[in-house]
Amino acid sequence: MVPLSWYIVLSAVVFSIGVIGFLTRRNLIIAFISIELMLNSVNISLVAFSHYLQSIKGQIMVFLVIAVAAAEAVVGLAILIALFRNKPTVNVDEINLLKG
Repeated sequence: MVPLSWYIVLSAVVFSIGVIGFLTRRNLIIAFISIELMLNSVNISLVAFSHYLQSIKGQIMVFLVIAVAAAEAVVGLAILIALFRNKPTVNVDEINLLKG
């Protein structure tokens, strides 16, 4: 059986990759992918703790996180498409439509 610490280390590595990707890249699509990575790392740790504690509550919480991630992706991509129609770029630095 795989120890709990391996899952926690995997979750921390995936979360770190997501944070680094979100902070360093200026592309909105990469930012959304990085947020999805961070949410999936939380899912890994929730399932690992749920299995370790012999409780199903963590796995139920994973379904909530997956639903939130799907809603975030839908809303984020809709905003991205709306912005792309006005200014054909996906770089965060070049999108300044709200400045007056």
